[in-house]
Amino acid sequence: MDLTGMQQLAVVAAGLGAGMLTSTVGVASLVSFPVLIALGIPPVVANVSNTLGLIPGSLSGTFGYRRELIVKPRVVWFVVLTCSVGAVVGAVLLLSLPPGVFEAAVPWLIVLACLTVGVQPLIARWLRRHGEPGGSRGRLSPATTVFAGLTGVYGGYFGAGAGVMMMAVLSLGLDLDLRVVNALKTLALMVANIVAGLIFVFVADVNFTVAGLLAIGSVVGGYVGAHIGRRLPPTILRVLIIAAGLTTAITMF
Repeated sequence: MDLTGMQQLAVVAAGLGAGMLTSTVGVASLVSFPVLIALGIPPVVANVSNTLGLIPGSLSGTFGYRRELIVKPRVVWFVVLTCSVGAVVGAVLLLSLPPGVFEAAVPWLIVLACLTVGVQPLIARWLRRHGEPGGSRGRLSPATTVFAGLTGVYGGYFGAGAGVMMMAVLSLGLDLDLRVVNALKTLALMVANIVAGLIFVFVADVNFTVAGLLAIGSVVGGYVGAHIGRRLPPTILRVLIIAAGLTTAITMF
């Protein structure tokens, strides 16, 4: 379909907002996907085009968090590997299953993720009291790896709220500063988008004009969002993550 000048500007603006949300609260598709649907783009085409278009935003956001990511290089590689495998599975599900099969559970999963982010400090303190004396969870446990992989599956399939879910998984499974967890979340979204996007380029119906316009906006938004996310106090960041996640869930019910 051909887009008017105003429609093209709207897509670029959606990419800018989505890029900023990728690096901060992790619900980029809350902005970009509804805009594409409103323009009359079929849902699956909008989804795959959205995934491709947000890759530059997640790349620039990850670059903006490079100082946080060097803190735990081993965890970084585990996140990359886990989310890569999960995203492949998610992309295959998107292209093979009937529409609506997975989306029905998404709002409830996002609500659960938001609740987990909210109570994470309490749970983390409880785990420290009842764990090994002086122990610190600096590596992904098998359970955390499984849930991170499942989040990667969701990210490859649809992705709305995947950042909130990943924040919940990583903040609950690791004793790390929330800013570092936010950086890992941005990295996870980047990996999921790249892996799924590569599959979509070859086997899915992509609107490359839309993807390109989203990319223009998202590359700027992702880098700006990383600087905003780094400066937000942990409590405010946590509140924003929960608010954004619940908003996403409500819009998807």
